[in-house]
Amino acid sequence: MQDTTRPIELKPGDALLVVDVQVDFLPGGRLAVPHGDEVVPVINTLVDAFTRRGLPVFATRDWHPPGHCSFREQGGPWPPHCIAESPGAAFAPGLRLPETAGIISKATSVERDAYSGFGGTDLADRLRAAGARRLFVGGLATDYCVLNTVKDALHEGFEVMLVTDAIRAVDVEPGDGERAVAEMEQLGALPVLAARVRG
Repeated sequence: MQDTTRPIELKPGDALLVVDVQVDFLPGGRLAVPHGDEVVPVINTLVDAFTRRGLPVFATRDWHPPGHCSFREQGGPWPPHCIAESPGAAFAPGLRLPETAGIISKATSVERDAYSGFGGTDLADRLRAAGARRLFVGGLATDYCVLNTVKDALHEGFEVMLVTDAIRAVDVEPGDGERAVAEMEQLGALPVLAARVRG
């Protein structure tokens, strides 16, 4: 078991990846993640740490067209959410992304869904161009977009630090979030608490 209590010193080659912290995924949103708003202050501490060190910050977002294939009206599993340019697609109020943050819009075509921030985007290329080798990942939701983003990050050859206090799960089935974390760790992601990250 990885020691989540030891300090983690940020260094060149590190990048912060914030996954889908958007209004529609917060309590009261169209596809609310229970306690999803709790990740915002935790991620802000990470943003501050990375910004102090001049390290890159990236943020993914669902950016769906109307009639997206994931919506129930089209036979998908979810209610309409994160429609491009809508208030629900905005990043969470209070999320302090720096002006220099790289914004990755995903699932932007009607016929294709993308749980992963790498799915159909140039995220991997942009991370490599920024010199990133180790990714600190937090956001929403543990059992969907975080899980799939982490899996693809590992597949792309990045080291992944999963910030376990900066993620929350949908838990459509009880325990989905815990199982997702276990899967990510089994695949090689290392758990860390935000308070242990030293910027």
